[in-house]
Amino acid sequence: MAEPTTATARPDATGGSGGALDTVERAAATPDVAQPWRELGLREEEHARIREILGRRPTSAELAMYSVMWSEHCSYKSSKVHLRQFGEKTTEAMREHLMVGIGENAGVVDIGDGWAVTFKVESHNHPSFVEPHQGAATGVGGIVRDILAMGARPVAVMDQLRFGAVDHPDTARVVHGVVAGVGGYGNCLGLPNIGGEVVFDAVYQGNPLVNALAVGVMRHEDLHLANATGAGNKVVLFGARTGGDGIGGVSVLASETFDATGPAKRPSVQVGDPFAEKVLIECCLELFRAGVVEGIQDLGGAGLSCATSELASAGDGGMHVELDRVLLRDPSLSPEEILMSESQERMMAVVRPEHLERFLEVVRRWDVETSVLGEVTDTGRLVVTWHGEVVVDVPPRTVAHDGPVYERPYARPSWQDALQADSAAALARPTSGEDLRATLLRLVGSPNLADKGWVTDQYDRYVLGNTALATPDDAGVVRVDEATGLGVAVSTDANGRYGYLDPYAGAQLALAEAYRNVATVGARPLAVTDCLNFGSPEDPDVMWQFSEAVTGLADACQVLGVPVTGGNVSLYNSTADTPIHPTPVVGVLGVLDDVARRTPSGWRAPGQALYLLGTTRLELDGSAWAEVEHGHLGGRPPAVDLEAERLLGDVLVNASRDGLVDAAHDLSEGGLAQAVVEGCLRYGVGARVWLDELCERDGVDATTALFSESTARVLVSVPRSEEVRFTDVCSARRQPALRVGVVDEPGEAAALDVQGLFTVPVAELRAASTATLREAFGA
Repeated sequence: MAEPTTATARPDATGGSGGALDTVERAAATPDVAQPWRELGLREEEHARIREILGRRPTSAELAMYSVMWSEHCSYKSSKVHLRQFGEKTTEAMREHLMVGIGENAGVVDIGDGWAVTFKVESHNHPSFVEPHQGAATGVGGIVRDILAMGARPVAVMDQLRFGAVDHPDTARVVHGVVAGVGGYGNCLGLPNIGGEVVFDAVYQGNPLVNALAVGVMRHEDLHLANATGAGNKVVLFGARTGGDGIGGVSVLASETFDATGPAKRPSVQVGDPFAEKVLIECCLELFRAGVVEGIQDLGGAGLSCATSELASAGDGGMHVELDRVLLRDPSLSPEEILMSESQERMMAVVRPEHLERFLEVVRRWDVETSVLGEVTDTGRLVVTWHGEVVVDVPPRTVAHDGPVYERPYARPSWQDALQADSAAALARPTSGEDLRATLLRLVGSPNLADKGWVTDQYDRYVLGNTALATPDDAGVVRVDEATGLGVAVSTDANGRYGYLDPYAGAQLALAEAYRNVATVGARPLAVTDCLNFGSPEDPDVMWQFSEAVTGLADACQVLGVPVTGGNVSLYNSTADTPIHPTPVVGVLGVLDDVARRTPSGWRAPGQALYLLGTTRLELDGSAWAEVEHGHLGGRPPAVDLEAERLLGDVLVNASRDGLVDAAHDLSEGGLAQAVVEGCLRYGVGARVWLDELCERDGVDATTALFSESTARVLVSVPRSEEVRFTDVCSARRQPALRVGVVDEPGEAAALDVQGLFTVPVAELRAASTATLREAFGA
């Protein structure tokens, strides 16, 4: 992408008045020089606070650092007061397996046998609208480097994508670019993409969401934390050269709302090189194995400003850096631009002097360019020089960790009551078998329920050979230890429609679904990561939504016993005055003792019984049925029952371990109907389903039985030989279980028969499901 010709909020290296380099000495002598703090995204009181911290005006290089590090994206200044709940509500029992929590590059959990797993999800939303391919690609690259910085080998990625209306003329541009960026970068790295989400909704039209998750594995002893300790230790920058791409990205692009004046403030998006990152991954892992680094920090958002200030702040508090030693792609870059550049595929290491030569031997062998920028000091100051002149002299903690904290005003929106009163229960529902059949086919072919193969077929799901389950199964499963079969499962979920109706419940529903999906494949849920996507924090309605969602998620994690290990907040996801729906993406990681026992989501063996676990209520508000059939969004989302989710999870994990179920599929969007359809389509097998007992037991009609999105429900297939044992387990645990069908024959004649109502050939279901995205975006 070409550099914009309009201003990109780059500070003037001369301090704003032309002439000599803006040094600390010059800043002290010229207190009244005008500076572009507003263009850099700072508020007037923030600029005044910087002057107070330094006892003078900042140099243009210092202004650049503070502007990116105090941005919403880096400092969490509007969200910190709410995010504290995650720590406050984490109990000692929840910390049992937690090795590294919130505050590091990524969370780390102990999964047993000396193995640890690190995982995290982050956003790259605004860049992916401006330049979809590179925005998405560099989002994948950045989250992979976060995992790498912990000392882990990256083993899998996932993507959570939300686009505008499927038929909008601009959607294809964004979809093609984002999918190519995610697939191209991940495939070139040789990492399997094991799952994710693809959602279409007009509310994301001008502000798509591109969230990326990465998983890494390590032995306990390989864990590394990023801090600069030990005076005299060397500070080394290695990887790609620094260029002019992405300057000001986190302070301007990711920390403001798109509006009519936005393009003038949109800086260039970072440009990624996956092959350079692959080399960097192997180089870093060898450096860790060789024991020649004290810690490694990736350079992502805020670039060198972030790496230097965070390393110094987390360590002994002092660092000296010679900025003119940075290797450049563009020799015309000023010190400010070098500090703000978000060029990709770069890492910073802290190295003991006695290990420096060995470090350089390793990076030379991998043909990775390297420059020794400076060293750790005991001064408590971050000092940056440019050709011998001091351009930065700051307390690093004030840059990296002690930025402004805002308690933004928030209030329940005045329109919330009317929205929740507008229930889908009053909408017309089909009653005849013919109408139900037509409804089912419309839902199966709707953009959000249709087959996502057009997207996922562009990703490699099985590279590295350790993928045990991947899309379209309920969760991705990766083997960690070949000897024992130990592995992990990961699922991510969100529903912006639920979040809009009730942000507290919406966040809990996202967690509940991800928790359920992990348990469905047979894994014991262990830990959580989240990416909280919301509108402008300057809007009290949005801040109320955010506060409610965080509180809801923290409360639910406490009940389910799974700690939040880290994540990301993405605010200003608004176009002009229109925010996106509250979209907290929640990822859950679970552990399987042996991935050979994982449970797939589709059935294969004719004659197996289909059991519905859980109970069904009239819960159509916010549902796929209400959206597709009536274009309706109102009422309250399905009730959350976390104790029921926990009980269901225990039953599923034990049933999988004991071989009582052959397949399991959670019920979420589209309800029972969609779960049955996807179970049939997975392996081309038919099914006969009956609803009479379900309708009688739960007091619902056929439409509700098929399309309600009540929670804590899973459909399982049980071998005939295990039915008695399975039902005994459910009875003993008081888990509601009802036999609602049987797996039928595969082949050309395979069909879904909802007895007494309608029959649909599996081939017709597949045609309806696969046509939608291919017709919208090409074969």
